[in-house]
Amino acid sequence: MYLNSAFAVISQAAEEMAKNEPLASNQRGAIINTASIAGFEGQPGQAAYSAAKGGIIGMTLTVARDLAERGIRVTAIAPGPFFTLSFSKAMAAEQAQERWGSTVPNPKRLGDPDEYAILAAQIVENDFLNGTTIRLDGALRL
Repeated sequence: MYLNSAFAVISQAAEEMAKNEPLASNQRGAIINTASIAGFEGQPGQAAYSAAKGGIIGMTLTVARDLAERGIRVTAIAPGPFFTLSFSKAMAAEQAQERWGSTVPNPKRLGDPDEYAILAAQIVENDFLNGTTIRLDGALRL
């Protein structure tokens, strides 16, 4: 279900982006998918989640190639553990950092949502980033 939803959103976004006047670089838009490091190596009990995120990773290059002639780039970001609302609802920031942040090799903390936003902005600005999935995980391997 999650993968079907992602594909539907990509299709609709690409349809609208294709109507844009191209920039001087012949680009009409950039799509950034959100995957997860679980798409590369999931944990027990994550089969459906890992499969969906792995599907996003798998389709990113193919969709980038499909949309290339329209001047639409497609990338994905595969974040590791980030301090998001789901963490803040379950536990205090200090507890989350101690429990999950300590598993990250460097820096030894959870990711900050601003770091995701910075990477997304860099992807949009760099026309040569296309068809790839970037891990944003402090070198964490599950």
